[in-house]
Amino acid sequence: MKADIAEQPEVFARLLDEQADQIAAAAARIAEWRPRSVVFTARGTSDHAALYAAYLTEIRLGIPAGLASPSAMTVYGARPDLRDTLVVGVSQSGGSPDLHEVLRVAKEQGAHTLAVTNNPSSALAEVAELHVDVAAGHEIAVAATKTYTAELLALLMLVESVKGGGTLPADELAELRRLPGHAERVLADDAAVDLAARYRFADRLVTTGRGYAYPTARETALKLMETSYVAGLAFSGADLLHGPLAMAQPDVPVLAVVGSGPAGTSMRDVVARLGERRADVVVVGPSGVDGAEARIATPDVDERYAPLLDILPLQRLALALALHRGENPDAPRGLKKVTATL
Repeated sequence: MKADIAEQPEVFARLLDEQADQIAAAAARIAEWRPRSVVFTARGTSDHAALYAAYLTEIRLGIPAGLASPSAMTVYGARPDLRDTLVVGVSQSGGSPDLHEVLRVAKEQGAHTLAVTNNPSSALAEVAELHVDVAAGHEIAVAATKTYTAELLALLMLVESVKGGGTLPADELAELRRLPGHAERVLADDAAVDLAARYRFADRLVTTGRGYAYPTARETALKLMETSYVAGLAFSGADLLHGPLAMAQPDVPVLAVVGSGPAGTSMRDVVARLGERRADVVVVGPSGVDGAEARIATPDVDERYAPLLDILPLQRLALALALHRGENPDAPRGLKKVTATL
């Protein structure tokens, strides 16, 4: 897991250098199709990448987007009308049978289909009309790290290329080329590792964020659960105030992802409310926030780019916490690299 985490700056650079043309070609086809809606389907970590892409699709392209429940088709036999819809399957391995079935049925129901995977020869890639290879290379650990951020970057490049009519704008590409350097600097900061001992005896931990940061909160909770066996509870900042705030107290740690965009601004009120309840809040973001006791610093970048960087120290936190608790993050109980759901 440590080796996979360390590779992420290199993965970013490789995606930008070697996959931009392939992604732009897929984007050009999508721009020609002019879908009226986009439906993403994924499982586990990839589901969080898909959620990020749904935000991008609605905000940047103005196209309604959502996440499909594969079981609607695979278990209940639903056959929704998917004309004028783009259905996107996101999967590191491309090997989950239920995602393959969703894309197969989607084509029968009139949808265009795209697969985003780390395996161009996978069943998911073969069933889809278009495929985007995230080019993360072989991932050693069971817990996904570099494949997750590669999915985020590939989906970001895809959406911005669709917005550009099949071309990633030069100014956008120039900004994205700064990501490998940002990632190297974030990974060189040991603040998250130093904080791990703080949570050694925690039974549960809350993660929260809004907008583009919400997928980061969800992915962090998953990483903590699968490596340290902590009960990770992820909430959007808005949903946290609608009930779950009642459980906030000093012995329930909170990791709040607070960026510098509009969602980050709204999160400041959430952190203040948590502070009023004397919750143990650590903020992940470019600046301090009233109500938080500590901060894991991340670069002040465009809100769209922040999820690719904010998750990096949180991956290191999950790894360090597992080691503090005497667990082996490379051999999580009951888990395999590829999970086949039907």
